[in-house]
Amino acid sequence: MAELIPGVELNTGPNPTLSIIWLHGLGADGNDFVPIVPELGLPPKLAVRFVFPHAPVRRVTINNGMAMRAWYDIAAADLSSRADIDGVLESQAQLEALIARENERGIASSRIVLAGFSQGGVV
Repeated sequence: MAELIPGVELNTGPNPTLSIIWLHGLGADGNDFVPIVPELGLPPKLAVRFVFPHAPVRRVTINNGMAMRAWYDIAAADLSSRADIDGVLESQAQLEALIARENERGIASSRIVLAGFSQGGVV
């Protein structure tokens, strides 16, 4: 299993019964979506664990090789270009490790929501 990546966690109440793992977009980090949680208007009695992981820092070819948080490399805007399969598989393994940790915490897979924005949504 992949090593757990760092991130931000926010519980809306004690003993969460539902987890939402929310992946950010290219160049951002997990902190970007923390302010959205209060805006969701969740019922006060619903205890949810939000997990906002930080993508690893890697060089992104399309951004002149600049190092930034990214779930995988992007070589070009042309969709027919070769995908960064290794980067996608690495991100998949990291996401699976987060899911396994939530399972170990007592959250069934059927009670885990995977969400993502932009590049995080692709994963």
